[in-house]
Amino acid sequence: MQPLSKPANPNFSSGPCAKRPGYDISQLDLRVLGRSHRAPIGKKALEKACIDTARILGLPQGYRVAVVPASDTGAMEMAMWSMLGERPVDVVYWESFGQGWATDINKQLKLDNVRTFHADYGQLPDLSKVNSDHDVVFTWNGTTSGVKVPNADWIAADRTGLTFCDATSAVFAQEMDWPKLDVITYSWQKVLGGEGGHGMLILSPRAVERLESYTPSWPLPKIFRMTSGGKLMEDLFLGATINTPSMLCVVDYLDALQWVEAIGGVDATIARSKQNLASLDAFIETRDWIDFLAADASIRSNTSVCLRLDLSPEQVKALIKLLEQHQIAYDISPYRDAPAGLRIWCGATIENSDIEALLPWLDWAYTQVK
Repeated sequence: MQPLSKPANPNFSSGPCAKRPGYDISQLDLRVLGRSHRAPIGKKALEKACIDTARILGLPQGYRVAVVPASDTGAMEMAMWSMLGERPVDVVYWESFGQGWATDINKQLKLDNVRTFHADYGQLPDLSKVNSDHDVVFTWNGTTSGVKVPNADWIAADRTGLTFCDATSAVFAQEMDWPKLDVITYSWQKVLGGEGGHGMLILSPRAVERLESYTPSWPLPKIFRMTSGGKLMEDLFLGATINTPSMLCVVDYLDALQWVEAIGGVDATIARSKQNLASLDAFIETRDWIDFLAADASIRSNTSVCLRLDLSPEQVKALIKLLEQHQIAYDISPYRDAPAGLRIWCGATIENSDIEALLPWLDWAYTQVK
């Protein structure tokens, strides 16, 4: 029978993701609107975004945080174009975005001495083959495949290369081994349900040393430059952005950070996401027509959960359409390059009660299209 209860919030998109519970745009501090981002009030808000991020995440001493243009993509491109090329590069990927970084490194930067390690959707490459004396580029959590690295044990603590980590669907939802990471990027619209267009770039002291000691052989557009006269532009990491940010998006991000603190910090957001995955896991355990794309539970994402169904691609599309028509779940189609199935966001802004309300509808929709 058709279930009676519906999710209170049917937004299960993997990006932009659902706003935090209780979100009310009228409660944002809008005094910065219409003001220059270089005025004291604007710069203070941007500086607070950087400082609060470092404090809430518990970044090691000396790590710097900046707000940069063009979302997670902009942050990653900025880092790769500014710092790669000094030594060999190992690129590890198992889904669309990681493959994109490999393409840029090989076909746009055209670097020599590049090794790639890749796996199919739902799997992870052999991380033991990575050379920590090389620069290493990888995603912590594959948003389009539902596969994450289980830990950072495969990265040497005494490495001489830098680690470049695209962590956009992992930060605030998964345990990050910060001392093993030198360049970390993410975007507001993922785990915190913020707005798009802005990226966060985190640099370790070792990454700063690379910026100040190495100059790429290619020209750098202004939007990528992080040094002046061979020294790091420290103001960039204190709120002096390269281009004009949306101050509305900035205060929206500050609201999300405040929510994280109010519910107990990063430990609480991680726990919320894991609870959502656990509910899905318990449901799937008792059904033979649905399973995780990642068969190995140790590498299974607790944010972008990718599922495969005992249905044809056409039937999967029909199921997704049916759930949307009944206002049960929006935007749960797989990424365009991924296998047919479902992708359900289980990040911290998703209430577990909404996941629980969704599950009977999955049963019902399956019987309707099978």
